Amino acid sequence: MTFKEQIQQGIPSVLPSKKEYDPAINHAPKRKEILSAEEKKLALKNALRYFDPKHHAELIPEFSEELEKYGRIYMYRLRPDYRMYARPIEEYPGKSLQAKAIMHMIQNNLDYAVAQHPHELITYGGNGAVFQNWAQYLLTMQYLSEMTDEQTLTMYSGHPMGLFPSHKEAPRVVVTNGMVIPNYSKPDDWEKMNALGVSQYGQMTAGSYMYIGPQGIVHGTTITVLNGFRKIKQNPEGSLFVTSGLGGMSGAQPKAGNIAGCITVCAEVNPKITKIRHEQGWINEVVTSTDELVARVALAKANKETVSIAYLGNVVDVWERFDQENIKIDLGSDQTSLHNPWAGGYYPVGISFEEANDLMANNPELFKEKVQETLRRHADAINKHTAKGTYFFDYGNAFLLEASRAGADVMAENNIDFKYPSYVQDIMGPMCFDYGFGPFRWVCTSGKPEDLLKTDAIACEVLEKMAETAPNEIQQQMQDNIKWIKGAQENKLVVGSQARILYADAEGRIKIAEAFNQAIAKGEIGAVVLGRDHHDVSGTDSPYRETSNIYDGSRFTADMAIHNVIGDSFRGATWVSIHNGGGVGWGEVINGGFGMVLDGSTEASKRLASMLFWDVNNGISRRSWARNEGAVFAIKRAMEVEPLLKVTLPNLVDESLL
Repeated sequence: MTFKEQIQQGIPSVLPSKKEYDPAINHAPKRKEILSAEEKKLALKNALRYFDPKHHAELIPEFSEELEKYGRIYMYRLRPDYRMYARPIEEYPGKSLQAKAIMHMIQNNLDYAVAQHPHELITYGGNGAVFQNWAQYLLTMQYLSEMTDEQTLTMYSGHPMGLFPSHKEAPRVVVTNGMVIPNYSKPDDWEKMNALGVSQYGQMTAGSYMYIGPQGIVHGTTITVLNGFRKIKQNPEGSLFVTSGLGGMSGAQPKAGNIAGCITVCAEVNPKITKIRHEQGWINEVVTSTDELVARVALAKANKETVSIAYLGNVVDVWERFDQENIKIDLGSDQTSLHNPWAGGYYPVGISFEEANDLMANNPELFKEKVQETLRRHADAINKHTAKGTYFFDYGNAFLLEASRAGADVMAENNIDFKYPSYVQDIMGPMCFDYGFGPFRWVCTSGKPEDLLKTDAIACEVLEKMAETAPNEIQQQMQDNIKWIKGAQENKLVVGSQARILYADAEGRIKIAEAFNQAIAKGEIGAVVLGRDHHDVSGTDSPYRETSNIYDGSRFTADMAIHNVIGDSFRGATWVSIHNGGGVGWGEVINGGFGMVLDGSTEASKRLASMLFWDVNNGISRRSWARNEGAVFAIKRAMEVEPLLKVTLPNLVDESLL
């Protein structure tokens, strides 16, 4: 069968042969035992819904074995034999260009070079899934191949509920992930519902088909590191940044450190992912002992090198050894997946990676104890360094939140706030999000590197022209992004699809998108997918990250994220998504995203102007109402540009009256 025929057949009527478990692939850890005997029967019945009853007798023992061995039913047998990658858009079968673009994005999320655990359909973060099982993937791709521009596909946590009649201006796909009743958002609730096959953790851009590999966060991390050094008034040259995590998103850290121009030490416990990042060029060197690391860092400091060093081991050993050796850490953070602390997101110190995985599956309570003990040691070591002048920030991965729950010394004197800021509180919020700057991204669906090169040039030209008249308040953001886009090609950021990211405000996004649409209309480039990370101005309500610099008491509300996805859906998005979970944990955040296909048409031009304006200014207005100074400036400027925009502004109270 051809590739197109395989896509069109969906779940095959004749079952393919059982597939052997491939130990060479980076696999998800075994999930803990959580279902009762009756619930295991229910999980099997749920999985068998996808198959003709004539196959049930054959599949029951196989699915039962998967559930026992891995804690989930992945349906490995149905994993396609064709190579998984984002093909040029014309290679996909279908009646809708928009649907073909979505297939392109889904396959990119599952590309072996992109996905963290590709055989388990997990893109990043340890549990950020595109689908729960391979039957869902096959059925979704089949639906997309049949869809017209007057239908909408409804996705329930990876399950394609079906194609419904709609209209051309409606989204082609609406995605929800993990949208459970609020009282059922504890970590074990997710474990149980995911094991039953009824809900999944979509992370931020995994379950919304908008992940573009580590590049997606390289830019944000570069800005964070640069502004971190600016904050402490220190030149990155010869300065040391220490952090941990080389998985999906966290793998961007060493590359960002290189672009910023500092020495980066990034610890990682997983040998496979360390090897992958080294082979991909995202890290320069790998060391396996703290003795070797101490000597290498001393040399790098003496020579003022720009270098990224992966330490294959636990980051706690690094913090503690550097304290003993009195090695000055200038910037410190952590980007392990602490939103997922009990299922592979963070590993205990003092035991091997293999032993930890065994403990996680077979003695989860002891594993939890050891993780919390490690968090306490981690925090103690950080405290010793900050006493010597290290600037430490929480990277929005729930490090401080989980450390506080473990009883670590991370609380401020008021015992309400953390003693260290979130990077959004100190850097990204006031410097970027309040002004409307966030991670705008695009993907060239032709798959041609030359198309990406052309879009880079278009975007750079737009930004340089805007910078000529931009107010002083946003000149730094403009110049950082012009520098970024000029160096994008030489930094070799593409992994998977031909994608790019930069930070832009609503004006920048609209002007860049319109320039792309005109280039498509002229036949200069192929169709382009627009999107963004959910980690943006408007898309995410996350009290310990995206909205951590909201101080009016509304940090724990999610009106903004819900309005964001609703507003995007009727203003022209090609697909929209809303998730529970995101980067800081199940029950800790609500986040929404979108994708928009540009095809060179006048209709696409109208959609992009309407939707992108709302997508950014929704968040600026909320941040303005919270009395954030930069956001008040930004929303006033937006109202001057658009006479139909009228936003309620806050009146400030004289503190002495209170």
